[in-house]
Amino acid sequence: MSENLQIDNLDKKILDIITKNARIPYLEVARECGVSGAAIHQRVQRLIRIGVIRGSEFKVDPVMVGFKTCAYIGIFLDHPGHFREVIEKFRDIPEIIECHYTTGNYSLFIKVYTRDNEHLRMILTDTIQNIQGITRTETLISLEESINRQIPVLSR
Repeated sequence: MSENLQIDNLDKKILDIITKNARIPYLEVARECGVSGAAIHQRVQRLIRIGVIRGSEFKVDPVMVGFKTCAYIGIFLDHPGHFREVIEKFRDIPEIIECHYTTGNYSLFIKVYTRDNEHLRMILTDTIQNIQGITRTETLISLEESINRQIPVLSR
């Protein structure tokens, strides 16, 4: 690991604070860390530059904007080598919000949000299952999201 990629305890404390509240002012982070606001600004910029922090975003509640059904779909491919072509087709389906190339039974595992079960059925039968290379799918509907959090950066 190069020196520029070293993450020290202050970096971890900053990450712990800002991942819980991305809108917290740097001066408040500085007070909690016992350093200057300029030091926090420099540290955060460095963490962005070296790729520890990737972007910043507002999280939209899917239910509040009409997407009430969350489902996970395991994708079986006719040949595992086709995963890149299938992923490219998935990029054109806005309801797919995550896609993972996995080990185990599925070649790909995706997370989708749809307005309701009928919309989910349409996405599955009219779109996903018509993509060349997909042999079958297995769908799990989420009844409730019980935990959604950032990875912990401080040792417990």
